Amino acid sequence: MADSSFDIVSKLDRQEVDNALNQAAKEVANRFDFRNVDAGIKWSGESIEIQANTEERANAVLDVLKDKLVKRGISLKAIDPGEPKLSGKLYKLGVGLKEGISQEDAKKIGKIVRDEGPKGIKAQIQGDELRVSSKKKDDLQQVIAVRMAMDRDVALQLFTSRSPG
Repeated sequence: MADSSFDIVSKLDRQEVDNALNQAAKEVANRFDFRNVDAGIKWSGESIEIQANTEERANAVLDVLKDKLVKRGISLKAIDPGEPKLSGKLYKLGVGLKEGISQEDAKKIGKIVRDEGPKGIKAQIQGDELRVSSKKKDDLQQVIAVRMAMDRDVALQLFTSRSPG
């Protein structure tokens, strides 16, 4: 009998991030408290760049972005905001996006799954994902419950449920 498995991954829906960024940009452009402060938000390569004329305004734009991300179902653990830095007359703040599970985090998650899950569970690191497999689907259900109870610094999703053909 073949094993059933699922993957624990950390992926971003780029379209939803883009939608959240566009909504945040519209709100920043239209809000009264952001007028005449050179506030803005845009893509800068693979990250997001926020700018404003004060550190507080840059952080306020970041708060708008966070609100839009949450409303679109994107975990705030998937972003890595920097500190506002003065660049000319404007404060700029870079917001990195985190995807994939680091080897260190994958090892920790795998250990938790094996320690707290039923016997016979296998957890294999495959690149930036963790594949969890077992001969019994019920065991996988228990692992899913363990995964849901985990509080990690990484936005984790369960992905690609597989069962024998």
